[in-house]
Amino acid sequence: MTSDDLRTWQDQMGYTYDTAAQALGVSRATYADWVAGRSRTTGKPVAPSRAVGLACAALAAGLGEWNFSQEPP
Repeated sequence: MTSDDLRTWQDQMGYTYDTAAQALGVSRATYADWVAGRSRTTGKPVAPSRAVGLACAALAAGLGEWNFSQEPP
């Protein structure tokens, strides 16, 4: 997932920076770094991980957190 992909997901979901960060379970600062593609503290390039991309896909599909106590469908 690229920074552009993340911005597109945010727009399609109708999220603000704050609601997108909350949905992904990260701080606003971390989310802002991913969107900018650069760490605000080190200046080095950063990108959302594959796990973040999968979380975005799950949220877009309307899925919530996995409940391990439930039986599979």
